[in-house]
Amino acid sequence: MAFTLYDASIPVMLRALGQLSSLLDKAIAHAEERKIDPSVFVNARLAPDMYSLAGQVQAASDAAKACAARLSGTDNPSFPDTETTFPELQERIAKTVAFLKSVDPARIVGQEGREIVMKLRSGEVQFTGATYLQAMALPNFFFHVVTAYGILRHNGLAIGKLDYLSRP
Repeated sequence: MAFTLYDASIPVMLRALGQLSSLLDKAIAHAEERKIDPSVFVNARLAPDMYSLAGQVQAASDAAKACAARLSGTDNPSFPDTETTFPELQERIAKTVAFLKSVDPARIVGQEGREIVMKLRSGEVQFTGATYLQAMALPNFFFHVVTAYGILRHNGLAIGKLDYLSRP
């Protein structure tokens, strides 16, 4: 069986979202153990002009949903960015996972040449399905996932590379 555009996208994002959820669980336990207000983590950021942890989770969710919708030609569900607690962020991840799992793989397989047009601040950008996944969707998604990891690590969470990578 050939490796498909679906294989390179949805399962990869599902795995990373699972890891992100696991990192949030560890942050919750860390905050409880050390009697730290969880909002300290949820609102933490690496730099003043970057998204907070909540914003990184929201952006990772949005990137995953948009990728699945664009590659499959389906509607991208809108989730308002209102999460301010760990349980709300976990629910956001769970809703994103549910959406990704609802996308029929047959709608993505073979869509390497699908035209995808994105409107950015700098103007429209056109991609094929394959170049969108490789040059925009996956890098953007992983930027936000790894930045969430970095925020938690920077704020004292005892996590390492394997907490990010996990085991397949």
